[in-house]
Amino acid sequence: MNLSAVDLNLFLVLHAVLETGSATGAARQLHVTQSAVSNALARLRDVLGDPLLVRSGRGLVPTPRCEALRPLIASAVAQLQAAVDGQHFDPAASTREFTISCGDNQVLCDLPLIVEAFTRRMPRAKLRVVSVDYVIANDGMASGDVDAALGPVQVASREGFFAEPLYLEDVAFIVRKDHPRLRGTTLTKEAFNSAQHVDLHISQGRPGVGHRLFDQFMKDHGLTRDIALTVSHFIAAGMAVSRTDYVAGMPARTAEVLCAMLPLKRLELTPSPGSMVMALIWHSRTHADPGSRFFRELVIDALRDGSVPRRPPAARPSRRAS
Repeated sequence: MNLSAVDLNLFLVLHAVLETGSATGAARQLHVTQSAVSNALARLRDVLGDPLLVRSGRGLVPTPRCEALRPLIASAVAQLQAAVDGQHFDPAASTREFTISCGDNQVLCDLPLIVEAFTRRMPRAKLRVVSVDYVIANDGMASGDVDAALGPVQVASREGFFAEPLYLEDVAFIVRKDHPRLRGTTLTKEAFNSAQHVDLHISQGRPGVGHRLFDQFMKDHGLTRDIALTVSHFIAAGMAVSRTDYVAGMPARTAEVLCAMLPLKRLELTPSPGSMVMALIWHSRTHADPGSRFFRELVIDALRDGSVPRRPPAARPSRRAS
């Protein structure tokens, strides 16, 4: 198909229908008649050879082909709109809602710094925080529903994702203060192997990047874990450890916060597991948007601690590992 022979306005109409959920809503958004929307959809169906939208009850349901087109069209429209707007964004006047995804460990340690900067630099805007599960279940990064996410830099290894390193995260272990066997501040290999552990499955009940890296570390150093409890939140792990003889591993900064809140103490494993690079991650869908870009810079300024170098602009797009 020759792209020059296709009326690209037809894709704008489809984008409006997908955004509003109906031809009526699209007509209102585009300031045209409903029949004009219906005619445009009919022409696009002929061009693509697919029904695109089919009736289900009183609404319209996208076909699989249409669902595949949705993020591509949304990204193209956003970038064209940014070009038309001249990349202008006024943070002091913006009333836009920005969304960031993170785990409960970052809610404890990073969110207060983000909120402080957000309220100072975008006083009229709104901030929404969603879970890792929400992003995965709703494809929030590719759809543009989520502006950015906090997580291990390895998460951005897929094509179309960008990542900015923020800081190094160390691993620490927590036990209750009056643990009968684990005294002092060191967790030896023997004590580690003989203890019962709390495991963390943060992402949709499955092991995440940090979990897989630590599994490899255990394999390399002859460590084994007797998993007595598996939870999806670090706070839940801390609460459980404070009432049992269990041991839980977690990000060191999170361990410090929980030890200040609960009758817990922090232990350091010998040998040390090393550090993980934590990053701000976003999708090409929102990369060119001036508002999202300002929000990302705000988060980077609030969290980057200098322990990892900032990438030059030309190196920011993440590429698929070869």
